[in-house]
Amino acid sequence: MPTLTATLTSNTTNTTIPSIKPRKRKLVTSYVCHYLSLVYEFVYTFFIIKPKQHLLSRRRMHALTPTHSSIPALPATQSTTPSTQSSTRQRHSKGTLQYYKGKTLVLDLDETLVHSVRLGSQEANYPVNPCIKRKQIEVQSEKQSLLYQVYKRPHVDFFLKTISQWYKVVIFTASMSEYADPVIDWLDEDQTMVSHRYFRQSCISREDGNYLKNITMAEPDLAKVCLIDNSPVAYDLFKDNGIPISSWIESPNDESLLDLLPLLDALRFTSDVRSILRLQQFGL
Repeated sequence: MPTLTATLTSNTTNTTIPSIKPRKRKLVTSYVCHYLSLVYEFVYTFFIIKPKQHLLSRRRMHALTPTHSSIPALPATQSTTPSTQSSTRQRHSKGTLQYYKGKTLVLDLDETLVHSVRLGSQEANYPVNPCIKRKQIEVQSEKQSLLYQVYKRPHVDFFLKTISQWYKVVIFTASMSEYADPVIDWLDEDQTMVSHRYFRQSCISREDGNYLKNITMAEPDLAKVCLIDNSPVAYDLFKDNGIPISSWIESPNDESLLDLLPLLDALRFTSDVRSILRLQQFGL
C-alpha cells in the first residue's frame, strides 16, 4: 500500500461488464440475510411499533376524557374527519420509516475497491488483463516522484452508483490522503457518490502495524452504519458492523462487489444493521 501520493495522469481502458452469473454460497447467504431482515422488519413494525402507538393513543384518549359531570359528552355519532385520519396515518408512517432511513456505508479503498502497484517494482511486471480499468498516479515524496498504476476492481463503478442511491457513502482508508484523494477522485469523477473521506491519520494504529477504523466518526449511531473491508482487523472495534470481502488483486472475473448488493439492499430497511450482521458469527 503506497504511503504518499499526488498527481493524476489518465490511461483508461474501457471494459464491458459481463453478465451476472449464478453465484452459490455467498449469493444464497445474501438472500437469506435479505429474507431475515424483511421478517425482522415485519415483526418489529407490526408487533412492536404499532402496539406501542396503539397504547400511546389509548393513553391520550384516556387523558382527554372529561372527568366532571358538568362537561357534556360528545355525541356518539361524532367521528374524525378524513383530513384528521390522513394526518394520523402520515404520523404512523413517519414513525415507522424513521428507523429505516439515513444509513451510512463505510468502504475501504485498497484491495476492496482498487489495487495499486509501483511502476518499476517486480509486481508491476506481472501481466494484468487489459479489460481492467487503470490509471497512473504520480506520487511525490520528499526528493523523488514515483509512479503507481491503480486498477479498478471489476464492477466497482456499477457498485458505487447503486449503493450511493441507498446509503450515505464514506471511504475510510489506511492510506495517506496524498495518495487516496486522487484515487477517490477517479472513482467519483462527478463528486456525487462519496460524501466524506477519512485517511490514515484518522485510523487507530496498533503495535503490529495494522490500523483500526473508528466508524463512529462517519456515523455515531452504530445501528445505522456498516463497514466493508478486506481486512477484518479494520473493524475489530465494531465487529457487529463489519462486512467482510475478499482481497482483490487482478482477477477480471471477480464478482464480490455484486455479491454484496442483495445484502446491502436488505440492510437499508432494517432498524439496526447489527441484528442482521451478527448472523455472520453463526456462519450464515
